[in-house]
Amino acid sequence: MSSKKQVILVCSLILLWYSSNIGVLLLNKFLLSTYGFRFPIFLTMCHMSACAILSYISIVFFKFVPLQTLKSRNQFLKIATLSLVFCGSVVGGNISLRYLAVSFNQAVGATTPFFTAVFAYIMTLKRESWVTYAALVPVVTGVVIASGGEPGFHLFGFIVCISATAARAFKSVLQGILLSSDGEKLNSMNLLLYMSPIAVLVLLPATLVMEPNVIEVTVSLGKEHKYMWLLLALNSTMAYAANLSNFLVTKHTSALTLQVLGNAKGAVAVVISILLFRNPVTVMGIGGYSITVCGVIAYGEAKRRFK
Repeated sequence: MSSKKQVILVCSLILLWYSSNIGVLLLNKFLLSTYGFRFPIFLTMCHMSACAILSYISIVFFKFVPLQTLKSRNQFLKIATLSLVFCGSVVGGNISLRYLAVSFNQAVGATTPFFTAVFAYIMTLKRESWVTYAALVPVVTGVVIASGGEPGFHLFGFIVCISATAARAFKSVLQGILLSSDGEKLNSMNLLLYMSPIAVLVLLPATLVMEPNVIEVTVSLGKEHKYMWLLLALNSTMAYAANLSNFLVTKHTSALTLQVLGNAKGAVAVVISILLFRNPVTVMGIGGYSITVCGVIAYGEAKRRFK
């Protein structure tokens, strides 16, 4: 009976992880490019505000995970640095959704392992086997092919998206360097608890300077569309749920299972986005994305076998 409960729990967590990740991605696209809410920095600030509040409630009150306190000013500065990079990656990803289809956005995002390997080599001189590096060739090749076959290709959107992907990889490598000692390591939920308020403090002045009419337009949209505030609240809550479910799925499954599920999640998001937004796709674009996904799978397998 306990094993059945475990299976039900894991399946429920995977369903929550898929629905929250894909849901926040599709809602971001809908709000930023279809709904008329063209404020990616403010939207990211809403996400970070929700993450800060809900992280505090889930850790302090519901005790989902033990609260880890900061031990030094130096540790706080390291987390603040990570938060700045994290802000850049999330804002960049949201900005790119204004210009790119979700399917192409996901294809570009799948190149994260390539940038992770590059930054790991540059920053830590960590070398992988030649087989592992060879597996990265189709990862990059697939995106090049997908770019050539993307009907709605937008150069600025592509540059922002690739920059956000690189920033995401940079953050993961930087996190491994800055929080490497046992006394400074934080689990992902506690790290989110401390990074989110810092991100809000960074994004608030950025919003006021770069998106000065956001309050006026948001209130106007709220009056025009009665579900505007509900969509914004749901979107922000799902952003936190995506982080929480990712942590719980990682806790209850293996790293290999997580990798396989992550690759499948990207493909599911692409299919759903094409069905919802009806964005045109080409055989060349689908082929390029498929090559990239195969490269990511091969990279993960090579890294596991030739560690």
